[in-house]
Amino acid sequence: MYNWSTDTKELEKTPEKYAIWRLEQLINFGLNGEKISEKTLRQYWNKLSGLDPARKDFLELLLSL
Repeated sequence: MYNWSTDTKELEKTPEKYAIWRLEQLINFGLNGEKISEKTLRQYWNKLSGLDPARKDFLELLLSL
């Protein structure tokens, strides 16, 4: 994943914020062949506020199965 608008080195200093930011970026802009851990997604689910609403609804459906 490439990001030119965020200082990831600074963000990595706070692991939880970095994990949330990274999940949101991967979900909203593509995985580029990566896989998201279901455990990690469930762990931060309630803190993901920057997700596209349609994608969040779809992921919520998948997580409920």
